[in-house]
Amino acid sequence: MRLEPYTYVTLSMPRADQRSHLTVSFHTDEVHVLARVIDERRPYLAFSTPEANFSVSTTGGGPVTDADLALAQDIFNAAARYLADCERLYTEQPATGKSTDQTAA
Repeated sequence: MRLEPYTYVTLSMPRADQRSHLTVSFHTDEVHVLARVIDERRPYLAFSTPEANFSVSTTGGGPVTDADLALAQDIFNAAARYLADCERLYTEQPATGKSTDQTAA
């Protein structure tokens, strides 16, 4: 079964003494990714679809820290793995599965 592209967002709001939890899942080719630097001191990475936005920036919106560098490296490594997995799975698909057409027949 193939679903239409979608963005899935959930928010869990437990008791007052517990943290809320937000989940954003992008299952669409309408994801736009942007990386910029604000005021030449604070980098940010943003993902957006028509339905939701998600961004990552420095700790507390301040200058870059060691933790920020570690997070950026983790994001880079995860993105490289995602790319490698997409390329491998794409080449393993039958030619009929490689269509970029998302419309229903």
